[in-house]
Amino acid sequence: MTILRHWLLVVVAALGIWSAPASATDFSFTGNLVNPNDVLLFNFTVGSASTVTLRTYSYAGGTNAAGTVIARGGFDPILALFSSTGLQIGQNDDGGGSVPADAVTGRHYDTFLQALLNPGTYTVSVQAYSNFAVGPNLSNGFTGGGSFTDVSGSQRASFFAFDVLNVAAATQVGGGAVPEPATWAMMLIGFGAVGFAMRRQKVKQALTLA
Repeated sequence: MTILRHWLLVVVAALGIWSAPASATDFSFTGNLVNPNDVLLFNFTVGSASTVTLRTYSYAGGTNAAGTVIARGGFDPILALFSSTGLQIGQNDDGGGSVPADAVTGRHYDTFLQALLNPGTYTVSVQAYSNFAVGPNLSNGFTGGGSFTDVSGSQRASFFAFDVLNVAAATQVGGGAVPEPATWAMMLIGFGAVGFAMRRQKVKQALTLA
């Protein structure tokens, strides 16, 4: 194989990696509310029409999409979903049978919000009960009344954990930890394979010249 042909194959392989559409993947976020009336916003992108699931682990705990075990004891969370223009699409407080019961209170207070979304950018807000999004638009704000004590009188911690499932990208508005999706890992593996092939070819050519 000539050097020119070899480099052409490398370029084609790299272009194939970069031009491939971003696969839908899952993102996991954890953090804390400093005050019970705080509202945190997260943006996510949908690459093609798909069913997106927003699910918390703040209250009862569990294992999130990243494989991290989340301890029970967080506050009673609320998730509200908005379009790129700020229009409220949905809001969920208690997931009912879609989420497990807390081992101590027996309450199903984690959230489970699922929607069929078209390609585009969306925003999800995270807040503590009973600080609901007023609607119909994000600019209308929130009701207040957030608390780290649930309606059963159980004192809760300030931490939250939630997943954004089946999207192309997700990040916290204004900074915060950005999860590493599986697609980035696959891209790095692809470049590693190209590099290995280049090194192997170079060694082969050196042996041939010798």
